[in-house]
Amino acid sequence: MDKIAFDTKDCGSCPIRHRAVCANCQADELAQLEAIKFYRTYQAGQPIVWAGDRLEFVASVVTGIASLNQTMEDGRRQMVGLLFPSDFLGRPGRNVVNYDVTAMSEVTLCCFRKAPFEDLLRRVPSVGSRLLEMTLDELDSAREWMLILGRKTAREKIASLLVIIARRQAGLLLTKPGDGAQFDLPMSRESMSEYLGLTLETVSRQISALKKEGVIVLSGNRSVTVPDFDRLLEETGDDVDGGMLA
Repeated sequence: MDKIAFDTKDCGSCPIRHRAVCANCQADELAQLEAIKFYRTYQAGQPIVWAGDRLEFVASVVTGIASLNQTMEDGRRQMVGLLFPSDFLGRPGRNVVNYDVTAMSEVTLCCFRKAPFEDLLRRVPSVGSRLLEMTLDELDSAREWMLILGRKTAREKIASLLVIIARRQAGLLLTKPGDGAQFDLPMSRESMSEYLGLTLETVSRQISALKKEGVIVLSGNRSVTVPDFDRLLEETGDDVDGGMLA
């Protein structure tokens, strides 16, 4: 995702204002959030928080992408999620973080001191209702990801991830992805292989195949253009028209 300049003193200029936890807030409610907010920026590869640590704040991702990772006792490590711009980090009422959170690109967080934010949740219904809505959306995304990892082929996994990224980018711009959609891959092919449960060679091979067949156009290592978005959707293996599968 491209880095976006914004005025940290003006919530109205925030690029995620329409999608974040504050999306439904009125002016007086925004003022209450502004009183407890601060910003933090992390460089690519920098840990934001480690599993088991106490998180003294909750936050919305303003720019950049972060990964959620879990490490097993024997050292095996699995990427279990991504945080895109407008996604929420932290859980009110929970002091300990369950996952390592790492910046995959330069990440800017709009942070809220945890105790005041939890108090505000009790006093400002619009924040609580929006957080619930975002949590349910996250649950839907997790169920979708179970299907991607459990049932889809390597090609379908790659195509599905590209569609998810394109849709998130379009959502920030208040548009829908269509023909000619452009976005930057927020992760390396190594990270994609970890996230999708594939080998690096398989990821590279499938991306090259999609490029060769004209499903995507690559510029450099990260910039992606989708000439025909419906064709990319077909590559996901999803029942995109809602009809019976053949």
